[in-house]
Amino acid sequence: MVYSCPDNESFVIVDMLTYDQVQALPKIDLHRHLEGSLRLKSLVDIAKEYDLDVPKDIEVLRPYVQVTSEPPNAFTFLAKFEMLRNFYRTPEAIKRLVYEAVEDAALDNVKYLELRFSPQALSRVRGYALSSVTDWTIEAVNQASKDHDIEVKLIITLVRHNSVEQAKKVARLAYDRQDQGIVGLDLAGDEINCPADPFIPIFQEARQRGLGITVHAGEWMGADTVRQAINELGAHRIGHGTRTVEDPAVMELSRRNNISMEICLTSNVQTASVKHLQQHPLLKFIKSGISTTLNTDDPSISNITLTHEFNEAINKFNLTYDNLRDLTFSAIEAAFLTPSEKEALHKRFLAYLPTEIPDVFQTEEAFFSTLNLS
Repeated sequence: MVYSCPDNESFVIVDMLTYDQVQALPKIDLHRHLEGSLRLKSLVDIAKEYDLDVPKDIEVLRPYVQVTSEPPNAFTFLAKFEMLRNFYRTPEAIKRLVYEAVEDAALDNVKYLELRFSPQALSRVRGYALSSVTDWTIEAVNQASKDHDIEVKLIITLVRHNSVEQAKKVARLAYDRQDQGIVGLDLAGDEINCPADPFIPIFQEARQRGLGITVHAGEWMGADTVRQAINELGAHRIGHGTRTVEDPAVMELSRRNNISMEICLTSNVQTASVKHLQQHPLLKFIKSGISTTLNTDDPSISNITLTHEFNEAINKFNLTYDNLRDLTFSAIEAAFLTPSEKEALHKRFLAYLPTEIPDVFQTEEAFFSTLNLS
């Protein structure tokens, strides 16, 4: 928040960061889907190059692949992914889209990203081998990480409304590529009509093999799905989990087991997981001592950045610089990294983010100088 003093010099109250200051903060995103992170301009380019039967103008295409004016609804949100699958036409197109998703995160000062993707989604339209699209994704991520000074790990997503047999094949891809940056397994999709039960053995094996486990739960269904994710699927983290607050016992189960909630404010409203942002349980999680992180989910579908989500937390919940810093270090602890990797990331962010800014009032230039971004 910028104020003008009598001498006309602008000062900033540090506890109320401006949008530009939030954008400058180094960040961590643990819950971002590749398939929901595609540039609209690139989609139009691909549509024109391959003469796809889709709108070839950004503004005409937008409502098919991005939330616009439609009422909040989970299935309306999921429908965007169906259209997006049309654009995975060639290895080059897939690599381009993956590269740009990482690049866009880096441009928003995300320094550590766990990008989740569904090989079955990338392969479906053209019938590519699941192993091939996975390897193309790894290749593009590695190149983008090198070019844009961002550390990226990958999470493979299993989809509830796909077959268990296919899920087993996809999980095998993760097992076989743990030394290539795949660090976790995720369960996503239609939580309402497709229970997690058939996937329990897959996730139990994945945890035994050392993969991090994150499960979309408590987003559209009640807290019982969170309990199952923790007790039966072995979740380390919960995707969204907004309805966890409906059951104090599940809240305590989450706190006691150090389960991290991957909060995505905008998408939680767009999918009707919460009715209004002001009703979001973000503060309840924080005040209950539950590990909590802020993430984007699907930045292109939601038309947001992580800066936007941090700014929403400031404006709607009065979060301060110290709060955002705490959320960032919670994300480090929740990351699917080895202890030594977490220690290295922790040291990086100690250098990036000062523990406190000594003066209550500072010029914006002075604020930015406190951030060690080198």
